[in-house]
Amino acid sequence: MGHKVNPKSFRLGTTTTWPSRWFARDAAYRSQLREDLGIRGFFQKELREAAVNSIVIERSRGALTVTIATAKPGVVIGRGGAGIEGLKKKFIKQFFPGKKIQFQLNVTEVAKPSLESQLVAQQVIQDLERRMPFRRVLKMAIERVKKASALGVKIAVSGRLNGAEIARREWLGWGKIPLTNLRADIDYAAETAHTMAGAIGVKVWIYRGDIFEQDRLSQYQPTTPTRDRRQQRDDRGPRRFQKAAPTA
Repeated sequence: MGHKVNPKSFRLGTTTTWPSRWFARDAAYRSQLREDLGIRGFFQKELREAAVNSIVIERSRGALTVTIATAKPGVVIGRGGAGIEGLKKKFIKQFFPGKKIQFQLNVTEVAKPSLESQLVAQQVIQDLERRMPFRRVLKMAIERVKKASALGVKIAVSGRLNGAEIARREWLGWGKIPLTNLRADIDYAAETAHTMAGAIGVKVWIYRGDIFEQDRLSQYQPTTPTRDRRQQRDDRGPRRFQKAAPTA
């Protein structure tokens, strides 16, 4: 219970799913995993000002689909779609030069940016890099999350806060963060702010409510059929303490 576990990986298959969706074995798995890391780094670098929340990668035979969820889709698409077309050409030139591949780039808009931990962490980082006092930054971020109807939020920063000589860790929170409850929808993000005094780590937890069995999406539903307990007991046969039937 004392171990620190990433809230997203802790809830895989219940309230969260994998950001990469494909299957491979041995050397192909290693190469595609390395390629996924490079793809995410490429889009995060190119779309630094577009408030990117998540990058989902899906692969099939000879096809690659990348879905970018952003709070500023107009920055990604550009005027008349020129921005996204130029991004596609640059991506194919860097990762698949001279190869034929069916590449599709989708852009979706984030409905409530203040409920996404990744976007909240990016805003905190921008304020810290502008040399704003960290306590003021945390209070402002928590107020934005509260107005977005969250049930709880916690933001932690660690490093040379406000340029102090000794690094320390500070955090502010509001509401509740049930980290051990699997049905709790907790969004988590960890990023780094690069300031004049050094690197400052930023962690954000946002509690958005509970997801019950009937509310889960189709990809979260269990695929193994369940049997009635009475049927399972009948399949095991008679219990040991039952008396045998009398013989004539």
